[in-house]
Order: sequence, then C-alpha cells, then structure tokens
Amino acid sequence: MPQPRAFLSFDFDHDLDQKVMFAGQATRNSPTSFTVEDWSSKSPLPQAQWERLIESKISNTHMLIVLVGRWASSATGVAKEIEMARRLNVPTFGVYVDGAGSTTPLPTGLGRGRVVAWSWPTVGAAIQQMMGEGKNAR
Repeated sequence: MPQPRAFLSFDFDHDLDQKVMFAGQATRNSPTSFTVEDWSSKSPLPQAQWERLIESKISNTHMLIVLVGRWASSATGVAKEIEMARRLNVPTFGVYVDGAGSTTPLPTGLGRGRVVAWSWPTVGAAIQQMMGEGKNAR
C-alpha cells in the first residue's frame, strides 16, 4: 500500500495556525504514517484558475482532511474543496481544531459522523479507514 497523501482543507482566515501545527505534527505523532502536502495556493488567483489548480491537487491525493474550526462553515473555499473531493471520489473526513466541537456548524458537504477529535490515534484510525474508501477501495 502506498503511503497515504492528504490534502488539508482549512479556513485560511481563521485556522492557518492550526494547519501549520497539524501538518508539522503529522509525521511525528500519527500512529498511521501519511504525508501532508502543502498544496495551498501561494498567492491569490482568479477563481477559475484556483479551482483548476486545487482540483488537480486533490485528485493526486488519497484523502481530503478538513480542519474544522469554529468558522469553517462559512469558508466558501472549504465547501468547494469538499465538493471537488466528492466529485473525484476522494474520501473526506474532518478534524475539530481551535475549540470547535460537536455543536460547531460544519462546512457544506461534511457530515457530523465524518469529523473526529484531534487526537493522533483517532486521526490515524480515520486515515486507515479512508484508505479503504472511495477511489482507494479499488
């Protein structure tokens, strides 16, 4: 089995620090080995160009991990990335960050049962599950 690659979806305006921490800790702390590719757009792009770029990057991953912060439900880019992953058959799950929890509104397209607490054993188990779903189930 290849080492899982994950695309991180997050609310750039509110959860950039959590994204940096999650990505930095992933290789050291997760019981399931996976890589987080920093495929965020490095500069503002016209909408159509951003969508083509991000969809291409998501298609080259095994899963989309949504960092669900307190304001993620209003982040339009997050909802678009979730929809792209759905169209591409890329399995998706979320991780609560920045004080978010089971009553936090979720981004469109992400079900409550697909969001886990940020503990590395729980994240590792979700990664293993994603490797048997969607395009990874082949």
